[in-house]
Amino acid sequence: MTLDIEAALAKMSQALVQHCQQNNISNPVVVGIHSGGVWLAEKLIKHIKTTEPLATLDITFYRDDFTRAGLHPKVKQTLLPSTENRHIILVDDVLMSGRTIRAAMNEIFDFGRPSSITLAILYDLQKRELPIRADVVGEVIQLEENQRIKLSGPKPLSVALIKTE
Repeated sequence: MTLDIEAALAKMSQALVQHCQQNNISNPVVVGIHSGGVWLAEKLIKHIKTTEPLATLDITFYRDDFTRAGLHPKVKQTLLPSTENRHIILVDDVLMSGRTIRAAMNEIFDFGRPSSITLAILYDLQKRELPIRADVVGEVIQLEENQRIKLSGPKPLSVALIKTE
């Protein structure tokens, strides 16, 4: 299987613009989840009609596996304005279990109660553990049990399929 990140990103961008138009979403806050989501959000925000700067989210301390032994996170900065009554576009690279998105939404609600949250995902692996679905998807992928997706960037932005043991 070959992954074409440019094609998936173009599809995602077009679908996101259309989603905003259909749902009358204006001047949203575009929020990228560190690290891959931020890299994608930097590209997507160019196509979104907003005056807001790109917001970033580090969900490390909101994860439900944070206290597991051996977790040594590299914490990055969260830069998020008040989300009270705002439309949020939450961007990440891969949707698998839904746990990262759940953690991100928990953090977003600590900054206020948004009017809406639109979830934009580059690759949907459809391996849900939680009832979380993306509104905008670049590509749906079925991976083998020993495969993972690795996004590298930000310049150049690239994606690779890697095999695990």
